[in-house]
Amino acid sequence: MKLLFVFIFSLVIFPQSSSEKIVWQENQKLTWGDFRGNPLRSASFVASTNTGISFQYSYSIQNGDMSVEYSVESFFSPEGSWYIPERVSPYILKHEQAHFDISELHARMLRKNLAGKTFSKKIKSEIEAIYQQIEQKRRAMQTKFDAETDHSRNEAKEIFWQKYIANQLAEYESWN
Repeated sequence: MKLLFVFIFSLVIFPQSSSEKIVWQENQKLTWGDFRGNPLRSASFVASTNTGISFQYSYSIQNGDMSVEYSVESFFSPEGSWYIPERVSPYILKHEQAHFDISELHARMLRKNLAGKTFSKKIKSEIEAIYQQIEQKRRAMQTKFDAETDHSRNEAKEIFWQKYIANQLAEYESWN
């Protein structure tokens, strides 16, 4: 007897208004043209980046043997991301790219946690627990990044975070 299950999760900071996504790539950085949402001019910041992790997995059980396949991607949502043109700069864009990079870092962490893992018959709850743990860490890091950098206004903290994120991405390069 063969059983096959497929699950899809998509997590973002804010709800998406479109299904279009830009998948994170090492050599492709965000441009202001990627931000297509309507600016929130009353916000205390001048840009907002909507990123998340798409996660799909399937498993099958045949003759008591379990086989698991999964796909993890970090993404940017153009329609959920916005900026105020007259108030932004390349420096702000680099801050927004860092939000995307944080999501990629956590996608790599998820891949690492899933790689080679042996699951029991409670696979759904085990995978969900791993996923929720990573998502909680991702959201916390996004919040801490904005709090410590004051949405990019604290240049010393911004420099620290840019280096920290780059180092973390390098540390998890094997799970790219």
